[in-house]
Amino acid sequence: MEKSDVVVPGGQEILYNNFHFAPAVKDKDHLYCSGVIGMGPDGKAASDPETQFTQAFEGIKVVLEAAGLSFRDIVDITSFHVGLQANMRTFMKVKDRYVSEPYPAWTAIGITELAVPGGLVEVKVIARMRG
Repeated sequence: MEKSDVVVPGGQEILYNNFHFAPAVKDKDHLYCSGVIGMGPDGKAASDPETQFTQAFEGIKVVLEAAGLSFRDIVDITSFHVGLQANMRTFMKVKDRYVSEPYPAWTAIGITELAVPGGLVEVKVIARMRG
């Protein structure tokens, strides 16, 4: 991998420098995005699930746009949920504001906790690079 393959949107340099991971990496025809947890500018998860889910998708949007892509380029979504069944309807409602037909592959996984206290979802995506 080359340094030029790494996508770090402005303002997210701390992730790369301090936590040693890239928000996304280009690999030939695809962009692999790291998981995004829904949190506010203060780095905390909102208590409202819909707000958290919206913040996660807005975070993904920033990474995609930094790579010159959009939600239309996503081919695969993996979402990790604390309280999967309790919040699935709300998550789907928010997801459908950002992701439209033709829908990408999607896997939802129930988990017990995330790296951010109070976090309910982490979303990672793979997008097809534009040729």
